[in-house]
Amino acid sequence: MTLRLPGPDYEFRTTWRVAGTVAEVLGVLADVRALPRWWPAVYLDAAVLDGGAADGTGTTAAFRTTGWLPYTLCWTMTVTEPVTAAGYTVRAAGDLAGTGRWTFAQDGPEAVVTYLWRVRAEKPLLCRLSWLFKPAFAANHRWAMARGQESLALELRRRRAPDAAALARIPAPPRPAFARLAGVLGRLSRPVRRCP
Repeated sequence: MTLRLPGPDYEFRTTWRVAGTVAEVLGVLADVRALPRWWPAVYLDAAVLDGGAADGTGTTAAFRTTGWLPYTLCWTMTVTEPVTAAGYTVRAAGDLAGTGRWTFAQDGPEAVVTYLWRVRAEKPLLCRLSWLFKPAFAANHRWAMARGQESLALELRRRRAPDAAALARIPAPPRPAFARLAGVLGRLSRPVRRCP
């Protein structure tokens, strides 16, 4: 669901249902270094800048991300409240600036994951063209989150695989939509400054 906001401001609410437990989902999402491995359609690079406190607060990571549209975003995420089985909140800065709220609930054999993302596009290209391409940018976000649900479900299956044969039968996660083009454009669109 996308709420209409003026200019380069966006609000998205995404809900995933995946076979597994909230604890399993938290284990996957908390491992930010692994995001490019299990969600490669979106996360091109991830680096932990600050490990934060024992409860997760202050944990900061830098990302380079893409989507269906051939552009990349360079941004950081900082956990702003304790990570619990109920959820946690993050702050984004860089090409995207705003807040995200993950919430989790168990519904029988499925974990229900909801993400509320209130963000402003700070990347100059997205900021300048938002008046024209806002629907395309919103569709790009929906595409990225659909790949996230699919990739999370596959990663949970991989982590539960009882042996190498079972692991080999699990498909690889979806790749970036414009893998080659994303690589070239990523090099061209990287900011001169180091990713914050």
